[in-house]
Amino acid sequence: MVISGTTKIFVIFAHPSEQVRAPTLFNEKFYEKGIDNVMIPIDVSPLNLATCVQSFRGISNLCGGVVTIPHKVEIAKLCDKLGPGAKATGAVNAVRFDENGTLYGDNFDGVGFVAGLKDHKHSLWNKEILIVGAGGASRALASELVNEPIKCVKITNRSSDKAKEVVQIVKSVRKTDKIEWVPREQVNFSTFDIVINSTSLGLKLNDPLPIDVKMLGRDCVVCDIIMKPEETALLSAAKQAGLRVHYGKHMLDYQISFIADFIGAFKA
Repeated sequence: MVISGTTKIFVIFAHPSEQVRAPTLFNEKFYEKGIDNVMIPIDVSPLNLATCVQSFRGISNLCGGVVTIPHKVEIAKLCDKLGPGAKATGAVNAVRFDENGTLYGDNFDGVGFVAGLKDHKHSLWNKEILIVGAGGASRALASELVNEPIKCVKITNRSSDKAKEVVQIVKSVRKTDKIEWVPREQVNFSTFDIVINSTSLGLKLNDPLPIDVKMLGRDCVVCDIIMKPEETALLSAAKQAGLRVHYGKHMLDYQISFIADFIGAFKA
């Protein structure tokens, strides 16, 4: 891949950026298709995020990109216009700039996650689901899961206020009673059919486990949204306990085409 003066730039906003997979996936596609585009990681702290995003509005060959941990909620606040997925979640995972610098955002995490579950033969029929964490990813997954024939999805988090906020947002947009929050100390982990880690715990080797797999039922499916490392400590512990697992990479793999269309990545 040769970068020239005509190259269109796409980015991924992250912090840290070491775990991101999007640049590899998109740049491989750019090369295969012979498109003069490139995606680069932007490792920006939450403190500097607004300044960074605002400065990009003036770069005419910067077209947009992907948003990941921990910026999905905050970048949504910086967008001028939001698509349906972003409105439903209050978070974005894809953004694009038009020629005037207008910033559009949308969210495809929920669509990708649910599609990945289904394609890997994990039934959602009448399932009781627990999401650990209450950030942008939690909102996206919950917002899409309530549209499925599940029994319910419950949100738990260290901060109860954030868990309540996820529930309020999803209920207001989806008009559903399939979602509720539960205090962490009151969670009965053994009752859930699917448990999802939507926190950042697992990005670093010394992170504590977000879930004690010994408390889960034998038929529980353990999911992680972290993409790198692929085999997080949580998924490794779950496999050792004889539980089925679902990898974070599937959430991105099954939404790539939606994101690419939205940001115009594969347009020559």
